[in-house]
Amino acid sequence: MIERRAVTNAVMGMLAQATGVPVGRGRIPTSPGTRYYILYPLDATPDGPPLADEYDELTAVYQVTSVSAPDPAKPGSSGSVEQVEWLADKARIAFLGRNPITGQWLHELDVPGAEVKSREPDTELGGSNDPGDAIMSYVQRFKVVLTPA
Repeated sequence: MIERRAVTNAVMGMLAQATGVPVGRGRIPTSPGTRYYILYPLDATPDGPPLADEYDELTAVYQVTSVSAPDPAKPGSSGSVEQVEWLADKARIAFLGRNPITGQWLHELDVPGAEVKSREPDTELGGSNDPGDAIMSYVQRFKVVLTPA
């Protein structure tokens, strides 16, 4: 059986490495700065044989919330729509980007004991704040389908 925790750890590592931006698991990262991601593990659905069988597939959905926040060193500063859209673009490329020649993923998602069959967008809710707010966020969801290696 594919461990969901292992998939989440791989997704967090891939997103942080591919973007160079801090990622928190369900909360603000420990050193967030003025931009960061919050990764929320959502639905996970085993598919195929009964759960006792080791050869089932797993479909896991993740929400990536891109956040542009005020600079704590600059009172009165705020996040920006430009920055949050830039973060969303980087997250989208991290999950879905492929080499146009080989078709391989630009950023590997290494899950112990599993092989990634597909990665796809699930839902893109978009920006969730008024431009007058100090913190801007943008929400995307991605689906990852895995099979035992």
